[in-house]
Amino acid sequence: MSYENLAGRVAVVTGAASGIGEATARLLAASGAKVALLARRADRLEEVARKIAADGGSALAVAADVTRDDSVAAAADRVHAELGPVDLLVNTAGVMLPNPIDDGRVDEWTRMLDTNLAGALRIIRAFTADLLAAGTEGRTADLVNISSIGAHAVFPGYAVYGATKAALTHLSANLRAEFGPRGVRVTNIEPGLTATELGDHVDSRELGAQLAGMYEVITSLTAEDVADLIAYTVSRARRVNLRQVVVLPANQV
Repeated sequence: MSYENLAGRVAVVTGAASGIGEATARLLAASGAKVALLARRADRLEEVARKIAADGGSALAVAADVTRDDSVAAAADRVHAELGPVDLLVNTAGVMLPNPIDDGRVDEWTRMLDTNLAGALRIIRAFTADLLAAGTEGRTADLVNISSIGAHAVFPGYAVYGATKAALTHLSANLRAEFGPRGVRVTNIEPGLTATELGDHVDSRELGAQLAGMYEVITSLTAEDVADLIAYTVSRARRVNLRQVVVLPANQV
């Protein structure tokens, strides 16, 4: 499926090397958007860009680390130089490192906070002027943040991950209050169990086994399912803002 009214838009997708980010970038490009692919893995980004080009789309691979101010600034400069102003921003970059709080894994806490929350803020800061300019000029402008059902649901061992996603959800609500009156739609999407690389980050044997057990009993969402929801959301008439969307597998309660 593609969404014809996305043609001509300039999009930035973080976390575009795999999972929801890759699937979103490919669908937006298939729908006619020019897409900047941002992630740390340059080789993987180039592979995704080649796939998009082979399918007739337009993509720019930009290696960037959302945890570093200088890397995000350099990425924004390149996007502006090669694609121009951005009117569609999708924050999918994230990391899930569950462990019990009493393990005291400050390294993991810092990485999740710096990627899931501060990383999203860095990217938003880099492209806020573009989005506000588009909104002021009467063009469609979208900011989409990918949070998680973990922002609300309680999963033992996932306290810090859930806290970062809860903060992203609350941030999105506040940004809509700031940006909405200036013509920028803000959408927060909270997926449930989704088949992506996030599960590969789990280094706790017990929690890894629990997650594997969930995949055995729940028919998980695919990255493409979430990408389709993102594309649907940003392709609505400019007057329509799907502010908050929770998407779950049919048999996840």
